[in-house]
Amino acid sequence: MTIFDSYGRPLTNLRIMVTRRCNFRCFFCHMEGYADVGGEELTLEEVAVVSEAARRLGIRYFKVTGGEPLVRSDIVEVVRVMYEHGGRPYVSITTNGSLLEKYAAALADYVRHVNVSLHSLRREVFRRITGVDALDAVLRGLRAARDAGMGVKINVVVLRGLNEDQLDDYVELAAELGARLQLIELHPVGSGSAVFDRYHLPSSRILEALKPRVRSVRVRHGLHARPVLVLDNGVEVEVVGPVGNYVFCSACTRMRVTYDGKVIPCLNWRGEPVDLRAALSRARTWEDKVRAAMEAIARANALRRPNYMWPIDGSARPPRRGRLMRLGHPRRDGRMVFTGPRAKELERSLVEEWDPLSEH
Repeated sequence: MTIFDSYGRPLTNLRIMVTRRCNFRCFFCHMEGYADVGGEELTLEEVAVVSEAARRLGIRYFKVTGGEPLVRSDIVEVVRVMYEHGGRPYVSITTNGSLLEKYAAALADYVRHVNVSLHSLRREVFRRITGVDALDAVLRGLRAARDAGMGVKINVVVLRGLNEDQLDDYVELAAELGARLQLIELHPVGSGSAVFDRYHLPSSRILEALKPRVRSVRVRHGLHARPVLVLDNGVEVEVVGPVGNYVFCSACTRMRVTYDGKVIPCLNWRGEPVDLRAALSRARTWEDKVRAAMEAIARANALRRPNYMWPIDGSARPPRRGRLMRLGHPRRDGRMVFTGPRAKELERSLVEEWDPLSEH
């Protein structure tokens, strides 16, 4: 079973914020679009319930986030529970990398890849952006993750006047590590709103800077329709350009669970979140809790909408990407109904077209 939003986008990906604590102080942090403080962190049982509920709803990709997820002393247990109750899904972690050297070997049993935030390769600029002197620790963490057998992505928020002149250095580091590079446009969310005008560099400028080295381009579907550039040295670069980008939003397949048990439909969501923890508190048995979590996720899914919408004046065309033609809309509970002897095959094929790992 897979559920769809009212725009026909399936829900296949869940970001789970396991803590709001962080040992860095990045001045543009978006905090997963959630500013509430003071709540208790998700327990292992709650992680297990959410993971089981997500599995039953067809969610196959889990991203562990924070804050900094590795500040949780039980992070390996958190990921193990997620992996086992989620039906052995594709699990990845976004981390600042400062504690990764300590945990990489243990995490590798459950985690397919890590996204390591590395916003400068120059010590003084790194300290200015993050508020800490931890560049060496992050570089050791990157190598530890690679040596443990996990895939590695280097995340860089490209900031005008701070690190935009380091792109070639990042490309060389990615080549050395066998890593993929992810260059991210600053988004006006959370702390990023206050510094957006000063540091924002449009994604078009990032693409322009890399253009002389590009040998081919693919598009990653099912996760924000982002371009993947293959450079002259073989390094693959994903350019994440969300600002004003309706193509980006049209291919979103994810929602977020906050550290204190809320479900929010989008990083840019400004309404009330769905209170998953409150629903669980009213359930008595394990099965009741799983069903309550499924209902909470489905309610949040019904609120999903693209933050940036396709223009209706005919100035833009959706990219040709799907092979299946879908007639009608999902039901209110998010289910898409197919009929006939090939019903299950058609549903499976439709979901596969939105696979976040597919690139064309």
